[in-house]
Amino acid sequence: MTTGTTARKKIADILPPLIVGVLVIAGWEAGCRIFSIPSYLFPAPSQIASVFVSDTPVLMRALWVTLRVTLIALTLAVVIGSAVAFLFVQSPIIERSLFPYAIIMQVTPIVAIAPLIIILVKDTQLALVICATIIAIFPIISNTTVGLRSVDQGHQNLFAVNRASRLQKLIYLRIPSALPFFFAGLRVSSGLALIGAVVAEFVAGTGGRNTGLAYEILQSGFQLEIPRMFAALFLITVAGITLFLAMVMLSRLALGTWHDSMAESEA
Repeated sequence: MTTGTTARKKIADILPPLIVGVLVIAGWEAGCRIFSIPSYLFPAPSQIASVFVSDTPVLMRALWVTLRVTLIALTLAVVIGSAVAFLFVQSPIIERSLFPYAIIMQVTPIVAIAPLIIILVKDTQLALVICATIIAIFPIISNTTVGLRSVDQGHQNLFAVNRASRLQKLIYLRIPSALPFFFAGLRVSSGLALIGAVVAEFVAGTGGRNTGLAYEILQSGFQLEIPRMFAALFLITVAGITLFLAMVMLSRLALGTWHDSMAESEA
């Protein structure tokens, strides 16, 4: 594929959603102005932008607090989830014993257990990290386990013929085969970690200087500062999109062009 063709393809991918976004914002602004909708009911984009500019220091500090919890939780989910997946592959008995509990953690609403975690854990920030980790860990466990088992039979036979050890099979065969699955789970977990952090902040509802965007949303709602609420929501959305794109770029850097999934995406 030539450079010009690649550039045109990227423009064709970016331009349609960009145009839709501009039209939605323009229609939103026009509707608020035409119907004179009060800002405390549904603010116009210009009002949200104005509040965002005036409250940037406070909002950015809250964004960092939320992102810090998210990134710590995502890191813990990757480390613990990958270790559990390796353990499952090495011991089917352990997998049969523990995997149902991993499913229970995934399907139990975090809103239901977050208050209990916050009560039991005295450190609020640690409680938030635990809540976000619980939400983010299952895709890592599930996808990595599937990836470690998705090994080509011909490659397995080749390693068996050469009498490769279990460690050699793990490092040179199973892990490379599992990487695409792992990064697919990582893209999902990055968004779930952010959701978990925000939900836990809502449940905790603690004020003070070390508060995240969820508290800013709650406080804005109580004070009917709806444009500020929308500004905080906008930051959460941007943070989620940025995390997803970062995981996509990390996947491309790790997989390069050697895996079929990357080759197909570049075609």
